[in-house]
Amino acid sequence: MDTEHRAQARARAREEAGRLAAQGIVGAALTWVDNAGLTRVKAVPTARLEHAAEWGVGMSPVFDVYLVDDSMTTSRHVGGPDGDLRLFPDLDRLTPLAAQPRWAWAPVDRYDVSGREHPVCQRRFAHRMAERARERGFDVLMGFETEWVVTTADAPESALRYPTAGPAYGMTRLVDLSDYLADLLDALQAQGLEVRQLHPEYAAGQFEVSVAPADPVGAADLAVLVRQTIRGVSAQHGLEPSFAPAVTPGAVGNGGHLHLSLWQGDRDLCRGGDGPCGMTATSEAFLAGVLRALPALLAVGAPSPASYLRLEPSRWAGAYQCWGPENREAALRFVTGAPGDPGGANAEVKCFDQAANPYLVTGAVIAAGLAGLDAGLSLPPPVAGDPARQGHERRLPTSLSAALEHFEASDTLREALGDPLFESVAAVRRAESELFQGASAQDITAATRRRY
Repeated sequence: MDTEHRAQARARAREEAGRLAAQGIVGAALTWVDNAGLTRVKAVPTARLEHAAEWGVGMSPVFDVYLVDDSMTTSRHVGGPDGDLRLFPDLDRLTPLAAQPRWAWAPVDRYDVSGREHPVCQRRFAHRMAERARERGFDVLMGFETEWVVTTADAPESALRYPTAGPAYGMTRLVDLSDYLADLLDALQAQGLEVRQLHPEYAAGQFEVSVAPADPVGAADLAVLVRQTIRGVSAQHGLEPSFAPAVTPGAVGNGGHLHLSLWQGDRDLCRGGDGPCGMTATSEAFLAGVLRALPALLAVGAPSPASYLRLEPSRWAGAYQCWGPENREAALRFVTGAPGDPGGANAEVKCFDQAANPYLVTGAVIAAGLAGLDAGLSLPPPVAGDPARQGHERRLPTSLSAALEHFEASDTLREALGDPLFESVAAVRRAESELFQGASAQDITAATRRRY
């Protein structure tokens, strides 16, 4: 970072700090997401935002090899107590938090003390992959679905208590928690988010919210902001949300489905072509690359041992490596959209969950899709119906260790991530697999339910 850049950041932050202070905001939460999928934070007083924007906030790089239980592992490039990084807030994303009225939030990019990009910064990785797509002549729009299970805040681990007994997608559940959900809508909209849907989901006490798509980095930022807003509103209502892949053993878990579409200007490349379901050749090859890479991508998008308690057949989790138009059992669902609905056509990756770092997810999916373009791939025949009932052979990995084998064999993901980030991700996956080796489903859910 040069002197001019620092001076511009300082001047911008001075203006923003004045705006925040006028609203009674006393602090800014500066967040990043580690390789275990946990959102970490350093907060600064509003008056200190100017210094943070110019010089960054110090943080140890060792968090890149922290595990879900806050123990740590090591890797060839990252590990141990040495070194320091600087967290620089993205002031374009600075947002007053409606559910935490005296706080603001901003995501950070991470640099070393010399001002060079930290090679393990997941957010910078997502930036680089989005730029690669633009260099190929198109933009990628993405959006995450956020699912969560809400329980009463005083519920013990042994007997979770749900604030509603309403059925899946039932109006009863919305009525029971009408004030809570209305406050959530108010908070999201006050923060400038365009909410597309909010509804009860399948599992007990489960809901889902989706917001408008954005660029890949913006989509990941929004995934973080939506979750923290849900936390804030839940706390105000004496409730506790869980975004964990599995909340109760044997029940449907929380997904983190990723929607994506490719665009050239105003043209949606997912429609108007001669390929399957009207896809253009670019869209088909991109999605074929994503489909091909799914076994390796699971180590990014389904990164916890708890993920594989969720990733079961016949639960709309996408347990099979196949695609199909509007098929909610396929790992890759193609959403055709209503005729004439601009932007209605897109693809949904269903096998991911919210233990994932969303910046790693967006970047890795783009890398896989671009590899499909380079190889000129075509999609295989689509699958209709439940593949589990058809003896479909392409079951995705059923454990984190199996997904890790595919990840470590992926030259595409290694090249895209770079050795320091690739190897730190692998180290965390290996260590968490070992951490829960031999653990029961009950033990895994209990250990991870309140971590995500």
